[in-house]
Amino acid sequence: MKYEHIIRLSLIATMALAISGVVVAQAQNTTTKPSVSAKKGGRDPFKKYEPPVKLAKSANTLGAPTIEVRIERYRAQKAAAAAAHVAPPKPTTALLLNEMQVTGIFRTPRGWAAMVEATPIKLSYVVYPGETFFDGQLEAIEENRLIFRRDIVWADGRREKTVEIKPLRKPSPIVDMAAKAAPANAPAPEAAKPGAPEKQ
Repeated sequence: MKYEHIIRLSLIATMALAISGVVVAQAQNTTTKPSVSAKKGGRDPFKKYEPPVKLAKSANTLGAPTIEVRIERYRAQKAAAAAAHVAPPKPTTALLLNEMQVTGIFRTPRGWAAMVEATPIKLSYVVYPGETFFDGQLEAIEENRLIFRRDIVWADGRREKTVEIKPLRKPSPIVDMAAKAAPANAPAPEAAKPGAPEKQ
């Protein structure tokens, strides 16, 4: 009797240990192994839907120096070119694309050209395709617009090239009114005599 009682107790203890081992193993499996829906990229059907968070690109671009700093840099480059007896850079290399307006487009013996006005300094320049600017290059000139390639440098070091189109500036109503208000009895300019050389 005594032995039977001891055997029963040892069997109960063994079963209790086996059951507790299975429970612990199941608990470990649920904490370490992802669920089947998580493996397949699904979501928990009982959890409220939350849209995925999109990681936005860094919207910080490296800012350009002020116009004064760029003009000083241009002057230094021009002086260095003069000392080295090479062609100096064009003044447009100090201008940003958004600092100018297209005031005229015309044909020349070299092809299409454009007149642009630098708005910060109120100076005009004649530009041709291939002309470089501080943040881009003039790619093409059409009858009523200029096509630029803009170089964008992001804060994280990435570089992007985009196309920017600048249309020919339309005359303002004030300019039109001034042209209409010119006196009608003003003397017309004399036509140049044929064969006479133009004054230089």
